[in-house]
Amino acid sequence: MGAVRTRKVDVRIVAATNRDLEQAMAAGRFREDLYYRLSAFPIRLPPLRDRREDLPLLVWDLIHRRQSELGRRIEQVPDAVMQALGRYAWPGNVRELANVIERAIILSPGPVLRLDPAFAGPARRAEPAERIDDVERAHLVRVLERCHWRISGAGNAAEVLGLRPSTLRSRLKKLGVARPAPQKR
Repeated sequence: MGAVRTRKVDVRIVAATNRDLEQAMAAGRFREDLYYRLSAFPIRLPPLRDRREDLPLLVWDLIHRRQSELGRRIEQVPDAVMQALGRYAWPGNVRELANVIERAIILSPGPVLRLDPAFAGPARRAEPAERIDDVERAHLVRVLERCHWRISGAGNAAEVLGLRPSTLRSRLKKLGVARPAPQKR
């Protein structure tokens, strides 16, 4: 960088993602050549919700890392706290756990770890992730049904959606939305 001569360097790149790159590559949303460059030595870690047995070790590791920086000394984590952490779905994985533990260290008045009361409430479960295409498809179908599947003309779905009829047809084709066949009586 900025030198007159070329310098040889030995570099290793570590890349992380929560996406399924093989699936994205198969769907054409990720470059095949880049995938093969990055996947020389893949390391797959299951999400925290699938390895709850790791929680006690992770909690204590996070406590040991953060307590001195925060000027605290935590000596005990009550069973109720571990159980509350075990019931949670952890959509943010270890980063979210780190934030929860840091907040608990800050809010704990003594050597016993106390969770933020907002966290310790009823167990929160992660909602299944919806893809934007699924949400859009469902919305388009609802509007089309309300407009009796009219895309153009009086009271049409394109007008309700603020789209041009050709744009709506294109979106429907891309999302695989087709008008259902009329039911025989």
